Amino acid sequence: MPGCRRGPAPTPRPRFEVADIFRAHGAAYRRGHALSRHERATMRAIETCRTPARGGHLDVCDACGYARPAYNSCRNRHCPKCEALREARWIEARMARLLPGPYFHVVFTLPAELRPLALRNRRRLFALLFRAASRTLLTLGLDPHRLGARLGVTAVLHTWTRDLQFHPHLHCLVTGGGLAADGTRWVRRRRPHLLPVRVLSRLFRGKFVAALTREYTSGRLDLAGACAALADPRAFVHLKQQLYRHDWVVYAKRPFAGAAQVFRYLGRYTHRVGLSNHRLLAADETGVRFATKHGRAVCLPPDEFIRRFLLHVLPVRFVKIRHFGLFAPGRVAATHRERARRLLAAPPVSTPPEDWRTLFRRLTGIDLTRCPRCGHGTMIAMPLTPRAPFPHDRAPPSHAVA
Repeated sequence: MPGCRRGPAPTPRPRFEVADIFRAHGAAYRRGHALSRHERATMRAIETCRTPARGGHLDVCDACGYARPAYNSCRNRHCPKCEALREARWIEARMARLLPGPYFHVVFTLPAELRPLALRNRRRLFALLFRAASRTLLTLGLDPHRLGARLGVTAVLHTWTRDLQFHPHLHCLVTGGGLAADGTRWVRRRRPHLLPVRVLSRLFRGKFVAALTREYTSGRLDLAGACAALADPRAFVHLKQQLYRHDWVVYAKRPFAGAAQVFRYLGRYTHRVGLSNHRLLAADETGVRFATKHGRAVCLPPDEFIRRFLLHVLPVRFVKIRHFGLFAPGRVAATHRERARRLLAAPPVSTPPEDWRTLFRRLTGIDLTRCPRCGHGTMIAMPLTPRAPFPHDRAPPSHAVA
């Protein structure tokens, strides 16, 4: 096998990575904290992503002999390094369903009183959040006094603030009009806004609290730990009274000007994790410093940083991107969607399949099959055997294998 030779300077990478922090402090954190198997697996995946531990191949130029390792990605959805190409593929698939016209960005947030319960019952309360928010939008959309039409909704779950606190909320992209109930015409919004925010807030609150009450009375909620007091029905009644004392936060942003930018915008939300590596500013034995917003930053002890990051590990196989109304899966929704496309004279969208190297070249202009050193040789892949990484091992700069 040709030996590795020094090539051009690698593409700049973030100075610090979440993986570095996990490798430096993860073992101690696992010894001192009770973690689920899924949380441990997530930490291990991020630690070994694009390192020799996952194997890969050696790209060797058939002309000049330049060689570079390409280590496999972990493909874990919580990994800050594994979402770019997946995001691009998702966006292009969604473009095939796109309906022309304005879109609204609506955010539904769970109040602080429910966060301890959501932490103990993530799968169940996240599902209730999706259900209450989507039914709120679809119900008001079908109301003849509001719009009187079927809306299209794509909802994405986020659980974090910029400083990694637990803050469950849904980002929803909603069509700025809908298909009439009889399917004969496209109904456009009658006002600058799609639906009144206060009505959205109160209907959302009512639907969520009603569903939560059903879960509580049927005994399907985990009430251990910080939620133990709720085992007393009087405490649960008191919680409901608190929830009804104020309007829940529902935020509706201004509509998008063009349909083509809608899902590209949403792509920034769909495959984002709680913290990108580019936001990390410093990391050592005493603390981890990362950017928040408006030029500010926060510094956390390594243990607290890991704890907060793991707050946002979703349940196994939990679907965090869901589609409703005209965008829902299934034959009925597909029929309504095609009827809407015809009424709006939407052009057909084709998404020809392509492998990850072709997609990477189209997005970045970089041809991974061309030698970066001599410029005309072809890179030939040779297998690499996985090996256990050394402590604090970080892979040298290389292109990942999708």
